[in-house]
Amino acid sequence: MMCVMSRKERARAGFLLIFSCLCAGAVSQEIPPPHIVSNSSVSIALKEEGKAARLVWVAGPAGFRLGVMNDGAEPLPESAEINGNTVALHWRLKPIVHHDGGKEAVFVYESDEPHLRLSWEWCARADHGPIEHRITVENLGSEEVWLAMIDSLRLKIPYSPQHKLRHFYVEKGADTPSPVGTHVEDLVEGYKWTGKSSTYAFPQANEAREIIPAEFVFNSDGKQAGWFAGIEFSGRTRISLERTGDGVATVLGLNPEPGPFRTRLEPGGKFETPTVFFGVFTDGADGAANQLHRWEREVLGNPATWKDNHYPYTVNNSWGGGMEVNEDLALRMMTDAQRLGFEMFHVDAGWFRGVGDWYPDAKKFPRGLAYVADAAHKMGMRFGLWVDWAQAGVDTGPGALNVHDLKVRDWLVSDLAADWKPEEFKGQTVDVGAPAAHEYLVKEVNRIITDYHLDMLEHDGYLVAQGCVREDHPHAPPNRSTMKIVRDSGFNFVIGSNSTDVSYHATHVYYDIYRKMRREHPGLIFEVCNDGGRMVDFGSAAHADYFSITDTYDPLSNRRAFYDTSWMLPPAMLESYVEKWPTPRPENFLYMLRSGMMGWFTVMIDTTKWTDEQHAAAREAIALYKERLRPLIRDAQLFHVSERPDGVHWDGMEYWDPARKRGALYAFRGSLETEESHSFVLAGLNEEARYRLHFQDGTAPDREATGKQLMKNGVQVHLVNPLSSELVFLEER
Repeated sequence: MMCVMSRKERARAGFLLIFSCLCAGAVSQEIPPPHIVSNSSVSIALKEEGKAARLVWVAGPAGFRLGVMNDGAEPLPESAEINGNTVALHWRLKPIVHHDGGKEAVFVYESDEPHLRLSWEWCARADHGPIEHRITVENLGSEEVWLAMIDSLRLKIPYSPQHKLRHFYVEKGADTPSPVGTHVEDLVEGYKWTGKSSTYAFPQANEAREIIPAEFVFNSDGKQAGWFAGIEFSGRTRISLERTGDGVATVLGLNPEPGPFRTRLEPGGKFETPTVFFGVFTDGADGAANQLHRWEREVLGNPATWKDNHYPYTVNNSWGGGMEVNEDLALRMMTDAQRLGFEMFHVDAGWFRGVGDWYPDAKKFPRGLAYVADAAHKMGMRFGLWVDWAQAGVDTGPGALNVHDLKVRDWLVSDLAADWKPEEFKGQTVDVGAPAAHEYLVKEVNRIITDYHLDMLEHDGYLVAQGCVREDHPHAPPNRSTMKIVRDSGFNFVIGSNSTDVSYHATHVYYDIYRKMRREHPGLIFEVCNDGGRMVDFGSAAHADYFSITDTYDPLSNRRAFYDTSWMLPPAMLESYVEKWPTPRPENFLYMLRSGMMGWFTVMIDTTKWTDEQHAAAREAIALYKERLRPLIRDAQLFHVSERPDGVHWDGMEYWDPARKRGALYAFRGSLETEESHSFVLAGLNEEARYRLHFQDGTAPDREATGKQLMKNGVQVHLVNPLSSELVFLEER
């Protein structure tokens, strides 16, 4: 985590340090003042107490302040294992604590036998948004050491029993958005919750849907002020939250189950807990979301991607022709896409010789994929490709990743039956954490990007293994007496004591491969699909550019998935695939398109089959998206101005950009025949300012209203037919 702080922030940090010393009576030589790490959104005070360091208080704008209890300290590991023996660890704080002008604080501890160094670090990488935290353990000795679980963050925040709180979290879209998706629950005495995240979302009995790994906790009245925390990692993680009479306790980090967790630390090696972020906010869940969006764009996002004014792109995807895609179909769809104004053509599954054999099928693409990519480039379009590059199959062609190849067999997460066959586009997962597999896949991914002239690479399927039977990989060996191998959708899924450690190593290799591809291919864009939304997390957001958020693509599912995911991640990173859907009326056609136009917009329909009327409507809608909607999707604040879409009643989303003083309301009418009108109460506006409202489809005349009126009475939208939509543009006068 590299940190840079402005002069203004350094001055503010110095003031906070003096202020905290005076408030705590820290003028005494015997009581050292806390270390302050801060930015314009949050300030935290850190202190070493006894055998652990802890966060002692948190402060935010407008006087918001939280204390942290002593039992919220993060205890240092008490023991390690060497040669099968448990050895007690005796930590001592190094005399120098690194403190970088209020931007970063690192407490360093060392243990003599075994010789380990532990760094307890907090860092503010932007002048706004949350502050990040991680713990690193380095092996400075000459022997291999095994460590038990070290949590990323443990906090206990005091609240009186009368304090009314809410807990907010969001489920992943996975194969389809769940009936609930976004959860807002009363955080009352006795409340206990655990949210888990991985890249598999493997359904197990009595387990809840996996979450996007973050939590919001806030007051249920007034300014709805509170705190949020999340995990920047794509492996197996969990967040737990509990309320007892004296406060709220939370733990974030790797998932200790099924466990017991252990990880190897070779001489010279290191273990890093997944980085977590922690911040404070006001104005409820939308206030937290908008703070997160801005921070994610600037801190996690790829700067080159966000500097591209075409991002998020408009895309036509070959899945309109399914697995039957070939050169003729691709060129025909691409030509039509260019006429409609799309900026990228994306070849989906079906182009390859076989699973694991990531070379174009010569019968389908006699002139190769590079020919198709070059054709797209000549039309002024970018070219993207679907690849499930961490999956092996049974093809025997040159370059194929074959499960029966002796070297490949050891890379697989499990052994396979002699008669095993892959599915159409899913095979057996390779443990990318194995060094030989890592080396091979770096070259293979680079070859695919280079040979096929890619501008965008989509990864689907399972990339980060979540369990492995091998004992000679860097991860911990499994406990074979408790390990289970389950067959699911054509592959073997391993559940064992080493599952979290397997995913820990695989995640770091996934990140390493993408970092290398960024360096080798500046401007390359990465899409994370992973069976539709199973890999939507903050770690992937730091290494890729956008997400497929669900594997169900009808208008309602797209809006539900966007509603949920947009609380946690910037809208420009959230891709909705628009698939063929019944559109008997022109307004149904626009309703279908607009349901996928609130973030990254991809159409997977063979548009050559559209009518002339539909072509004209789509061309106009795409032009409007690029000219007026995309700037808002990239930079504006987002407000969830309705309940979660149910397809029956009205739903809507509002964008408002204070810098441009422009915004837009997406309004969708449900299927209910009796609800022709609805008023959307807006947010984020200036009460005293006047706003011009333009109804794009002419469902109402242009008019003006004050911010106070719009945020109290709302904007009334009237639509004659069910399953229709309207765009209302706002401009401050």
